[in-house]
Amino acid sequence: MNLSEIKLRKLSIIIPAYNEEKTLRTVVEAVQAVNISIDNEIILIDDASKDGTRQIMEHLPGSNLVRVYHEKNQGKGAALRSGFAAATGDIILIQDADLEYDPAEYPKLLQPILDGKADVVYGSRFVGSEAHRVLYFWHMMGNRLLTLLSNMCTNLNLTDMETCYKVFRREIIQNITIREDRFGFEPEITAKVAKSGCRIYEVGISYSGRTYAEGKKIGMKDGFRALYCIIKYRFFAN
Repeated sequence: MNLSEIKLRKLSIIIPAYNEEKTLRTVVEAVQAVNISIDNEIILIDDASKDGTRQIMEHLPGSNLVRVYHEKNQGKGAALRSGFAAATGDIILIQDADLEYDPAEYPKLLQPILDGKADVVYGSRFVGSEAHRVLYFWHMMGNRLLTLLSNMCTNLNLTDMETCYKVFRREIIQNITIREDRFGFEPEITAKVAKSGCRIYEVGISYSGRTYAEGKKIGMKDGFRALYCIIKYRFFAN
């Protein structure tokens, strides 16, 4: 089914950024190059970057760009809250500001929602035959362990809970309150969409992970926080 056959008003692409001056322009250009035949907006959130990210954002061309600025660094979850609040689309898609995820894969991420099968779609780095950069073994094992523990608590069978690529029907994300400011967003949103009973799909995606020297930010303390959030938002908090 072609995107143009679906009567949707708009797709909102949320891009949180913190110190991403090296990649932000390339990512936005890649997003703008995707052939999506419905109206779309790109919402950029600068989470109080200390490099030239804000200056780059201010000068990026595009009539569909929406810019949001944080005066204090708050974290990915907080940046996404700001992005969701600014979004006007019927479908909301999360895109990281680095080069790990390829916007050319938007059509297959959107398709289960456009077909009327899904309310939420996760792009999994661990299923399918798409290209993957070979990097950290223990990082991959940590992701798989957190996904397993999340699945045990939510009774879902996801393969990649920690993925960046998450797509939501607008009414789903609007009815969820996001409380986590940092990377705890991933297990929190997963627990909450599971509780909502909405239809969740996964599609395989490619992945070009970056090293810590190249700017990767998530670390061991975020893994421990994710474990805490898996338990907290499944059993103790809304």
